[in-house]
Parts: sequence; structure tokens; C-alpha cells
Amino acid sequence: ADMLLESITSCNCSMCYRLGALWAYYTVDQVDIKVKSEATVYLWGSKVRSYHSCTFCGCTTHYTQKRDDGTNRVAINARMAAPEIFKSVNVRFFDGADTFKYVEK
Repeated sequence: ADMLLESITSCNCSMCYRLGALWAYYTVDQVDIKVKSEATVYLWGSKVRSYHSCTFCGCTTHYTQKRDDGTNRVAINARMAAPEIFKSVNVRFFDGADTFKYVEK
């Protein structure tokens, strides 16, 4: 079944800013990611978040993260989907570079 999203997130941290990603968040049991080619994985810092990128085109498709509450999150890069899929979904802005809080635009 398709899952309707209330929002997708634009983050300005050093990684997300460079990727230009819009993140749709799920738990690991809500998604099944299938890839046609190899993926590269990038980790840094505390290594709790793994960014997955296509080795063919270089695009970052998603990241996985072990959260502080013990849950496993999967963030899908909505920019990899057709624009009409997310055109009516609200974009929230997250200040990952400074306050680590959602901000009103």
C-alpha cells in the first residue's frame, strides 16, 4: 500500500546541503529498497548514518540511521522520484547546520 506523507524535509547540514536532497522518512520495516546496480555507502563522524549512492549515476538514493531511541530510520531521497509524486507534499526545513530544529520559512 502507498503511504501518504505529511511532509518531506529539506536540511541544511553540510551533507544534505551538498546533496540537495528532500528526505521522506520511514522506519526500516516500512520500506523495501531494490537496486539494479551496486551502491556505495558513505559514513562519517559517529557512523550512525549511512548514505547510499548509485555507482552508475552517483545520485544519493537514501540513508539509513540507527536513532537514539533504538529505531532504524530510512530516509528516501524524494528527488529521485518523479516530481508529481511529491508536488503536493509540504516541505519542512530542518536547521541541521546550527540549531538542529525545524524552522518556519
